[in-house]
Amino acid sequence: MIAFPLVGALILLVSGRLTNRWGHLLGVAMSLASFVVAVLAFFELIGFGEEERRRAVHLYEFIPGMVDMGLLIDPLSISFALLITGVGSLIHIYSVGYMAHDEHRRRFFAYLNLFVAAMLLLVLADNYVGLFIGWEGVGLASYLLIGFWQFKPSAAVAAKKAFVVNRVGDFGLLVGMFVIWTSFGTLAFKDLGAQLNGAESGTTLAIGLLLLLGACGKSAQLPLQSWLLDAMEGPTPVSALIHAATMVTAGVYLVVRSGAFFFPEGSGAALAVTIVGTATLLAGAIIGCAKDDIKKGLAGSTMSQIGYMMLGAGLGPAGYAFAIGHLITHGFFKADMFLGAGSVMHGMNDEVDMRKYGGLRKFMPVTFVTFFIGYLAIIGFPLLSGYFTKDGIIETAVHHQPILGWLAVLGAGITGFYMSRMVFMTFFGEKRWADDAHPHESPLVMTIPLMILSLGALGLGAWLVLGGTLYTFLRPAVGGEATAPHFEFASTPGLATLALVAVGVVIAWMRYGRAEVPSVQPRGSFLTTFARRDLYGDALNESLFMRPGQWLTRLAVFFDNRGVDGLVNGLAAGIGGSSGRLRRIQTGFARTYALSILIGAALLTGALLLVGNI
Repeated sequence: MIAFPLVGALILLVSGRLTNRWGHLLGVAMSLASFVVAVLAFFELIGFGEEERRRAVHLYEFIPGMVDMGLLIDPLSISFALLITGVGSLIHIYSVGYMAHDEHRRRFFAYLNLFVAAMLLLVLADNYVGLFIGWEGVGLASYLLIGFWQFKPSAAVAAKKAFVVNRVGDFGLLVGMFVIWTSFGTLAFKDLGAQLNGAESGTTLAIGLLLLLGACGKSAQLPLQSWLLDAMEGPTPVSALIHAATMVTAGVYLVVRSGAFFFPEGSGAALAVTIVGTATLLAGAIIGCAKDDIKKGLAGSTMSQIGYMMLGAGLGPAGYAFAIGHLITHGFFKADMFLGAGSVMHGMNDEVDMRKYGGLRKFMPVTFVTFFIGYLAIIGFPLLSGYFTKDGIIETAVHHQPILGWLAVLGAGITGFYMSRMVFMTFFGEKRWADDAHPHESPLVMTIPLMILSLGALGLGAWLVLGGTLYTFLRPAVGGEATAPHFEFASTPGLATLALVAVGVVIAWMRYGRAEVPSVQPRGSFLTTFARRDLYGDALNESLFMRPGQWLTRLAVFFDNRGVDGLVNGLAAGIGGSSGRLRRIQTGFARTYALSILIGAALLTGALLLVGNI
């Protein structure tokens, strides 16, 4: 699974222009080959008994005395592998059409392959060291892809921002690994389970919070969410890959894989996960309400939906299946919508402002239908994928953490509003586009992946949730009760969620579907400005970290110039000045030297006589 896309990336990067004509086909073939291997591994895995579905694949001795490099094929890792390679391959195919006229298409596919390989290593590694190598590989690939169009200053800045913000989270993960090794003497997942019994609660809490910091960076959770919306500067397939199938799901995987550190008796790390997830799902939803850029609106949606997954992951084994289920279904309907947004841009001269769309459903029927299915799934329309997975998280949260659960219900209502706003502004109403725009449907190489993804958005959730299918499958890897939690169709939280979603849809229709949409963004209220500026996250980072960092840097430079260099230069100047004066006694006259010897001998004799008398 890992070798195919990794070899593809190496061939495309090393061979250079020789592969320009067929490099994109190689990239697609390598991703599809990885998907085939994942499917075969899945069927081989389910051929074992439930207790035997944790298969270790030893590769080689990596760091002697610390960790060997190996892979762990279990229900959790294979679920992620199928998502990464399956949805990733569809994004590769879509990119063949989307990037058809880009002169650097071959390099783009090399980076896509590298991204898939790194993400697979992250989820398949059987220890934290291997996970961290994949973790950093994903960070590198995201930097390369977000800044792919580096001739645009905004893209270069966005890539650097994503890289730097993620380094903050990576620091938490790295220190957490140090603490794990110091406390337990191992970094292998299979060895840690037995050693955690009786571990000090303070140690597990510290490790849990450090791992959560790492998860916040990769999954764009508060307070490390600021990079996500700027990441839209990359080509649209990059947004689909990062936001649906790969990078932002890594934090959820880390929390679930490290569940033993979050759920010992008396630990508050799990509560911290649920609080962060709830705060982020609300923040992302609020941001999505005010974005006119279709890709940034979807980015705010991703931030919010990952918040739901983190909330579910923080509820323990009862919420794991719903969290992972929502992660999988979200991979389909969010990739569907991102690629649908790319299809709209493809037919609208790369325009991203929804105020310059309107009425596109008549000109792009396939894009509209597939996007609309993804929209229904994400707002939780009954019987579609998101209805089962997101409502499952909400119901579990209301049962275990009532306050956070009802806040998640509120977030679902806001989701109904901002996603409906997006659909109405783009596909309904009167046309508002420029005279030189000629909207048209995208080619089959772009629309066929949309159709396949929309099928997953339609029925995947029911298959995963009803009957406890995913819960039972994941139990050998993540634990849980023998009986799967029952999904209730008419629970109080579920009915309240549907009611609030309906209210959000109606409000959006009144504002953006039935009424005329101004082509120029209105000034709006303070709350609107607050959301447009991403809840002032960048301003907060600038005030708390950037400006104090600049002053600290200037102070360090001043101290270095005047303190360290001043001491060294002053000492050198003193020695140089003294030597300059001392050398004047060197006259070259023998009589002067004789007189000096005489005076010295007289002084020494006088000193000896003085000491003798004392």
